[in-house]
Amino acid sequence: MRETKEINALLHLIDDPDEEVFSTVSERIVSYGKGIIPNLENLWENTPDETTQERIELLIHSLHYRDLKTNLSDWGKLENPELLQGALLIDRYQYPEVSFNGITQELERMRRNIWLELNNYLTPLEQVNIINGILYNYYKLKGTEVAYTNPDEFFLHKVIESKKGNAISTGILYAALCQLLDINVLPVNIPRQFILGYFDPNYDVLHAGGNPAHKIQFFLDPMTGQVFTHKDVETYFKRISVPPIPTYYKPLTPKRTIQLLTEELSKCFGSQPYKQAELAQLSQLLGD
Repeated sequence: MRETKEINALLHLIDDPDEEVFSTVSERIVSYGKGIIPNLENLWENTPDETTQERIELLIHSLHYRDLKTNLSDWGKLENPELLQGALLIDRYQYPEVSFNGITQELERMRRNIWLELNNYLTPLEQVNIINGILYNYYKLKGTEVAYTNPDEFFLHKVIESKKGNAISTGILYAALCQLLDINVLPVNIPRQFILGYFDPNYDVLHAGGNPAHKIQFFLDPMTGQVFTHKDVETYFKRISVPPIPTYYKPLTPKRTIQLLTEELSKCFGSQPYKQAELAQLSQLLGD
């Protein structure tokens, strides 16, 4: 952004020790939008004071965050928001410069490798076995239990790069690939777990009636690809002493899935309350 007299004055006030002055300056700088980020980056490079550098970093973060809120809100208002797009938007919370093109190209390579092995005569279980073989054997994808010590395990592009993620991120990757392949595998609302259900091909999430459990052929653990039967899931409900009501078998919508991803990701930032508050705001943007 071309540096005007006002911008120049604002940049020189970033190191003002008066918090009220800095707060006013911050609001004005953020109002310029992302176009002012190169000016801030140039200032950061030429500022030896660490405290001022931290202020500049927070301003740049605020500008990216403001942009992300707009994009996520727009995504949530779509009639049929894509799960993949929502997950990639959340990646931009921590990695605002991440390229969507590189990720989608890698996903397309994964999709193509799976598609080449599929045909119209395969049973659902045979289809899943092919997907599992490509993901877990060929690509060496490894799933881990959800923990809150490594935020990168929640970000889809990091999962694709490292071939390692938790149940939520690998589940989103698996479901997103199935969506690209027109295979009806969706996250399911089972308590305290993130698992996938293979739904009947004609199951319409938006206009479904009756008990959704009757439309699920089997379940999948996205960390390993292991298949679970209805009996396995019923045994799980007994173990946790929770009645298996129909609601628990409903597929999670893309919006609810990204809400869950955001809520769980926020638990990684216990030492940074402002990030927890921001992620809570992102989750609220998707609330019905």
